[in-house]
Amino acid sequence: SASLLGILQHPDGTVLKQLQPPPRGPREQEFYNKVYDSGCCDSILLELREYLPEYFGVWSPPTAPNDTYLKLEDVTRKFNKPCIMDVKIGQKSYDPYASAEKIQQQVSKYPLMEEIGFLVLGMRVYHVSSDSYETQNQHYGRSLTKETVKDGISKFFHNGYCLRKDAIAASIQKIGKILEWFEGQKQLNFYASSLLFVYEGSCQATTVRLSDVTLAEKRGVPKGLLSGGDILEYNNNIHLINSTENGKIEASVSKGLSKFYALHKKAYSKRHHSQLSLKVESLEQDNVWKSSTCITQEHLNGNVIPQLEKVFCHMPAEIKESPNVEVRMIDFAHVFPSNTKDEGYIYGLKNLITVLQNILEN
Repeated sequence: SASLLGILQHPDGTVLKQLQPPPRGPREQEFYNKVYDSGCCDSILLELREYLPEYFGVWSPPTAPNDTYLKLEDVTRKFNKPCIMDVKIGQKSYDPYASAEKIQQQVSKYPLMEEIGFLVLGMRVYHVSSDSYETQNQHYGRSLTKETVKDGISKFFHNGYCLRKDAIAASIQKIGKILEWFEGQKQLNFYASSLLFVYEGSCQATTVRLSDVTLAEKRGVPKGLLSGGDILEYNNNIHLINSTENGKIEASVSKGLSKFYALHKKAYSKRHHSQLSLKVESLEQDNVWKSSTCITQEHLNGNVIPQLEKVFCHMPAEIKESPNVEVRMIDFAHVFPSNTKDEGYIYGLKNLITVLQNILEN
């Protein structure tokens, strides 16, 4: 039976994921309890925490004490325009205890799982030019073949102007760390589990490194373009906080950021047999970027660089440094103890890395 499992975003920076019916829900809860047990001293599980959303136990609404929700870190929270993709990993999306019907049902949903080792369940990509999101549901991923899967995944990293090679490279690196963990453990096998990819889609929140700004200044800026990292890659679409406020900038940035974190978005994911369609509505946010001045091409040759430097010097450190890509493992309703390496998951990770490397190289 299809259950509507909402992922509710809470203003405190967590998400609430409704527990699935038994045995799946309790199994997922047990998995999180085991990994996040305060007495845990198993180095493999302790390292695994780095690749999961943080777990804060379970929660039930006072009005419905029998409804249980997992309280998890909202991995998208630190992003301004989060681009999100959910990819199911492994060669089998049914677990070792699945009935013949269940196996048949899972295989028929995506017969290429065995060969490809992963399946895109949904994506939501921010398009800079139109300032809007494009979403793809589970049917998109299931339409991909061995020949088209590369283009299908590259769509996630394309913002309407350019291919975000920085985000692809960072994703490859992060999947590599998860692969190393899998190569070193023989105690858990994961079925129908996913990787959640998030990268920053907005140009305002693109990290501007001071070294890049200084480089650009020394080099002399060609009209309408700064080359040197991803700084003004979007030239006249970059928004800058009005730098005449100089002294007040730091305060207004911090205030604006905490304000737009507090104005939480609600993301509902509708799951049908663990297939995901990401439907996200985001509130209009009256944040610090709204009152920004737009740099036009004419201004680029003037005194923009010193202003950029002035603004970003005052940025709170965590904004300057925050990594612009997250890759986390999610969905643990089918995790089982094992005494072998998880070869199906490893196969999927390796193939996903290969596909991403191909996108980078061409």
